[in-house]
Amino acid sequence: MKSLPERIVEYAEATPEATPICPNALLHLGNRAAVNQALSRLARSGRLLRICQGVYMRPIQTRFGRCAPGISKSLQALSQLWGETIVPNGGSAANWLGLTTQNPVRSVYLTSGRNRRLHFGNHPVDLRHAPRWQLVSPHRMTGVVIRALAWLGPEEVEDSLDAVLPRLSERELHDLATARAIMPRWIAEPLSTRLANG
Repeated sequence: MKSLPERIVEYAEATPEATPICPNALLHLGNRAAVNQALSRLARSGRLLRICQGVYMRPIQTRFGRCAPGISKSLQALSQLWGETIVPNGGSAANWLGLTTQNPVRSVYLTSGRNRRLHFGNHPVDLRHAPRWQLVSPHRMTGVVIRALAWLGPEEVEDSLDAVLPRLSERELHDLATARAIMPRWIAEPLSTRLANG
């Protein structure tokens, strides 16, 4: 008969890339204490990755050896697992929009949940709790613009709006206008002026 760690590895290998593996999902294989012990052993040996307390993922095999699953795919899966919004931070958004040339040194994402540090092999990812207005339209251009403006701050908001608004579609401008209700005044006011004059 196969050992508990072997059965856990078998279970993990049958899951798609970036599937979170939690002790409660493995209780059909053994009791909680035995499952926890087996998961710890598997993480120490590198057969599973311990992403954070109580959450593991299987490494993926590449031509360079085993490595962590894709961060974007992993965060999407964790977002569903925890019922939280998780999005790239404002620095990444500003860089993507061409509003800054700074590249974030550390991987930081904003979340509706609590602050956490995740570990994808040797690559740490920080989740930082953010206010609701910075998490609107999580996977749309509107949200990217709002997070970029939040990160750039009040001094750069007017120039940034002038650079970004002409590139947005009618639908994106409408979404941005609708989101003004929950934005801080220092973004909502200059945005309103530009939309009225647009």
